[in-house]
Amino acid sequence: MKTFNIAVIAGDGIGREVVPEGIRVLGAAGERYGFQFDWHCFDWSCETYAKTGKMMPADGIQQLRPFDAIFLGAVGHPSVPDHISLWGLLIPIRRSFRQYVNLRPVRLFEGIETPLKNWKAGEIDFCVVRENNEGEYSNIGGRLYEGTEDELAVQQTVFTRRGVNRVLRFAFELARTRSKHVTSATKSNGIIHTMPFWDELFQEMGSAYADVRTDQYHIDILTAHFVRHPDWFDVVVGSNLFGDILSDLGPAVVGSIGIAPSANLNPEREFPSMFEPVHGSAPDIAGKGAANPIAMIASFGMALRYSFDRGREADLIDQAIAATLANGLRTADIKSDGCKIVNTAEMGAAIIAELEVLAK
Repeated sequence: MKTFNIAVIAGDGIGREVVPEGIRVLGAAGERYGFQFDWHCFDWSCETYAKTGKMMPADGIQQLRPFDAIFLGAVGHPSVPDHISLWGLLIPIRRSFRQYVNLRPVRLFEGIETPLKNWKAGEIDFCVVRENNEGEYSNIGGRLYEGTEDELAVQQTVFTRRGVNRVLRFAFELARTRSKHVTSATKSNGIIHTMPFWDELFQEMGSAYADVRTDQYHIDILTAHFVRHPDWFDVVVGSNLFGDILSDLGPAVVGSIGIAPSANLNPEREFPSMFEPVHGSAPDIAGKGAANPIAMIASFGMALRYSFDRGREADLIDQAIAATLANGLRTADIKSDGCKIVNTAEMGAAIIAELEVLAK
């Protein structure tokens, strides 16, 4: 029986509640289909920062290096500034392990109420491919004359040909497995150096994929199109900042960020990839059993597809999630008329039950 070694960082808030459900679902899938997991838990979080002054130990990256994948619950707490928690854990992992693709699927499920009118399950189904290692999220910059009227802050954006091309290539290759359509997010009418550079590389990459249809929109109108015409899109590729914004807007369009998975991928598999829900730590509902585990479970399912070559099992997890929602089970964040409200553990158990039905 194949064993996958997984580093687990439950993190903060509801991360500690949804991660166990993801582990339960993957464990059930493994028992059914002949593989298993060796889970190694790392208690790194904002609590760790409060105790030690660090989000993770100095050798944290080295500790994670041997694993086949990293599963992350959520990071963040009001007691720790967001830039400290993010740059102390999540971003070092993404960059040290060259996880240059952040992949975030967006799908409208049967029974989920969308804030948009007249859309049905299956009519909205696209992926946001976000550049994950450079772009606007650079630590190059600083402040001068702090605390005075002349105070200024400078933040550098960094785009490299290699960095842009590799994420564009991933987007085009992904589109070839879907509907063969790639949309680029840009802002070259206002950002006159980096975005025209991005546009030029997008056009060059498109010429190498003659079978893939391309278009591009400025980020402002693109957000409007996400709301008015979400069926226009198949694969949307954007810079670190633009991809981050779009991949929160996308789940909102299909009903809830609580069902939105994501993967931080090193496509070459030279380093472990990391899988996490799009949602945050939600300290306001932590400990109440109200957290939606679907995003976490679906993120773990993405690991089966992109790290372990278990696409069939990943499909079954997606189908089990869809069937559970179609049956009317809901956590509080996605409640609707006539549905049954369940807690975090009950939702996980229901998905496992559907998984068993599909396996027969």
